[in-house]
Amino acid sequence: AYFVQNLYLNQTNICRVKCKFCAFARTEKEDGAYLYSPSQLVEDAVAQYEKSHFTEIHMVGGEAPNIDFSYYVDIIRSLKAALPDVHLKCFTASEIHHMTTLSGLSHAEVLCELKSVGLGSLPGGGAEIFADRVRRLIAPGKENSSNWFHTHRTAHELDIPTHCTLLYGHVETYEERVDHLLRLRELQDETGGFLAFIPLAFHPENTVFEQRGWTFSAGSDDLKMIAVSRLLLDNIPNIKAYWIMMGMPMASIALHCGANDVQGTVVREQIFHAAGAATETEQRVEELVRYVREAGRVPVQRDTLYNQVRRFS
Repeated sequence: AYFVQNLYLNQTNICRVKCKFCAFARTEKEDGAYLYSPSQLVEDAVAQYEKSHFTEIHMVGGEAPNIDFSYYVDIIRSLKAALPDVHLKCFTASEIHHMTTLSGLSHAEVLCELKSVGLGSLPGGGAEIFADRVRRLIAPGKENSSNWFHTHRTAHELDIPTHCTLLYGHVETYEERVDHLLRLRELQDETGGFLAFIPLAFHPENTVFEQRGWTFSAGSDDLKMIAVSRLLLDNIPNIKAYWIMMGMPMASIALHCGANDVQGTVVREQIFHAAGAATETEQRVEELVRYVREAGRVPVQRDTLYNQVRRFS
């Protein structure tokens, strides 16, 4: 069972889209809104690297309307120059699509430019649920699912590996979950570019769904989601039990239900915690190793591309 030593960064929480499931986004004039410069992000990342020597930066953020595409290019270029050995897994498909709107470039041109300055892979966020019915209800201002697929297909064609996700436990049906998984499986058959699938349980706290009576998904549903994902997505090599969402004890149980990855050290996760996640914001390597061992698995520290960094006997 795998884990990675990584750092989470969020370049901004200012977002043009007000998704109903999101407790992270702010408008420019709201209290708590921020937009970090490339130099601020580098300063933060270098300071953290001196403490933990992570191998991956996972960075996503809001879609700030009043910035240029050059802002994103400068972030990647600056981080890569400062930390050349660190893999940069940055920007959701929705953010990439936003960059095409800002720049007038195509998805391929945006991705090529980012790759040329150091982008290594894409995370899987922004997928939510692909069903149009659901997207109209939970994210009416976000582009439709065809843009998510176009971005990931284009990335795969450019030899940029990506991840994929599913957000469940809100207004979707089981049929819509299965449709989502089948569509991921179909693209993976076509391109082979997905490294891992991460099912994400919806956290309703601090969202409009909490006001309407939604509660957290049951642990049994989380484990069923892991199991069905592993059975159905036989062509995606890795299934992650995202401990930030379910906690480490449940993530270790998920290793018996089809998961083979517990994500990583995840320093300073903010998006799920803004929606009420009560888990820690960081796990030490020693704790990840202990949980994986106690689950009866062999802990393997990996890099983003699933190359072995260290195997714990």
